[in-house]
Amino acid sequence: MAGLPRCELCGARTAPLRCPGCRLTYYCDVSHQRTDWISIHGHICQLLLPVLGPQPCFHSEKDRKLGKEQLLRRQESLIAVALSTAQGFLWAEKPLEAIPAALQALRFSSRVFGPGSMQLVPIYLLLAEASTGTGRLRQAAKYLSQAQWIILQTPDCSAALQSKLHRGLGLFSVAEGNLDQALYHLANDVYLATAEFGLNSVEVSGGYFHMANIFFHQNKMDAANSLYTEVSSLWHDWLLSTLHRHQRALQAHVGASPFSEDEEGIEDGMTKAQREEGTRVLWAVLKVREEGPLHHPRETARVLHALAMIHYLGLDLAKVTGSFCALPRIDFEEVLSRNHLEIRPVCLGSELKTPGFFSLGYEE
Repeated sequence: MAGLPRCELCGARTAPLRCPGCRLTYYCDVSHQRTDWISIHGHICQLLLPVLGPQPCFHSEKDRKLGKEQLLRRQESLIAVALSTAQGFLWAEKPLEAIPAALQALRFSSRVFGPGSMQLVPIYLLLAEASTGTGRLRQAAKYLSQAQWIILQTPDCSAALQSKLHRGLGLFSVAEGNLDQALYHLANDVYLATAEFGLNSVEVSGGYFHMANIFFHQNKMDAANSLYTEVSSLWHDWLLSTLHRHQRALQAHVGASPFSEDEEGIEDGMTKAQREEGTRVLWAVLKVREEGPLHHPRETARVLHALAMIHYLGLDLAKVTGSFCALPRIDFEEVLSRNHLEIRPVCLGSELKTPGFFSLGYEE
């Protein structure tokens, strides 16, 4: 008699509980079933049926080919849902909830692309980050080793993916308390990101930001200040350029509101990942500038303006104002006058379409 299937969450051999929805996944106890449901199973329960359930019998080569293509698309859709769900939990600082979703993405990716495929590297890095966030450093080290092994076996691996690996290794070294090793990996992250995206790209800013955090905690304030300034400058310049492109696109629709259905096709120039990372990083820099020893009014103004642009591009005008109102101790008018800054309205087309939004002009 065949044994019971393994637990979907922990792999335990005794898993007597079965999901009543898909009837395809098993669990060792109610807590693991609930955890998996909250993380990912609730999103994909019905999607599993046509992928893991009995497959139809095809009577021609053409039908078999079409069936395989359809199955592949469904599997890739499951991977995308699981990966985006896991990433969302990480952005929300819920690493424990991210792990089941990431494991689901790993299982299907291994099945579709193979266990040594490059497509598995971002998933291993995400699992390492989530495991580090929950304090499971031994498990995080295993995931990082898997990602590193795949990259070493792939001579034509992109600098971008190598950059992400070094960032993951750097953050893991920080969690271990090995700050010198962390700085080594983060420096490699910056070098490889620069090689792939250019010196002034926002992709480079992540390595700078984590290095700045290390120097800040080591009380090396000059180095930390320089790197925090570089981070805010990279984001500010890139967002300003993105905003200008967005405005030019809006100007092609003169007379229409930026929130009307006629402009649904206008892209804001930012991916969700960029928006989430930019918001998280800039708020962290702002906190250091406002509450720490690196208080600098001009840099504070730059960070606030960058945050306002992120929220504006995301069509969240309430947060544009909130970026400033959240910090009542800042006398913003005083900051502007003291540092020779001016407020200019952003005009979209022939009139000011978003009252209250503005751009900062830096006088040299």
